[in-house]
Amino acid sequence: MHSAIASSEERMKKTVASLKDGFASLRTGRASASLFDKIKVDYYGEKSPLSQVANISIPEARLIVIQPWDKALIGEIEKAIRSSELSLNPSNDGKVIRIAIPPLTEERRKELAKAAKNQAEQSRVAVRNIRRDGNDELKKFLKSGDLTEDEEARNSEELQKLTDSYITKVNQVLEEKEKEIMEV
Repeated sequence: MHSAIASSEERMKKTVASLKDGFASLRTGRASASLFDKIKVDYYGEKSPLSQVANISIPEARLIVIQPWDKALIGEIEKAIRSSELSLNPSNDGKVIRIAIPPLTEERRKELAKAAKNQAEQSRVAVRNIRRDGNDELKKFLKSGDLTEDEEARNSEELQKLTDSYITKVNQVLEEKEKEIMEV
């Protein structure tokens, strides 16, 4: 495998991983600890990820329980969740924070599905741009005499197959997320 193809594949892998990360923070009607991945809590003047200052558990499909390791943080954690884009309403009893995940309205489901489609389309465009960069690199190797025309054509074909497989992966990730979003 040519180095241009290997580096292209590495970049395509990162694109799919980035899409999965982006989808993790899209709220569905189901409770998930990954919803809080981007939430930072003020911990003695430092912004710390929620997962580093509390235990997040899901005892039921629509309930999240957050237990801070330091009880003094309960107010800060609640404030961080309320001010996030998640539109969640936490309640605390002095020891733990409970968050009931409300079922999504049909309209909200459609908005989330549309947002997921947009993220997936951006990923498909990124994969195609990586293919273009790889082909440009192969052409440079051809011009410098490091590749013959046959080798360049073979490598270009391999790059296209790689692109097709990563576009398929993006579509599969999107399909799974849409199923999760539309589930009542």
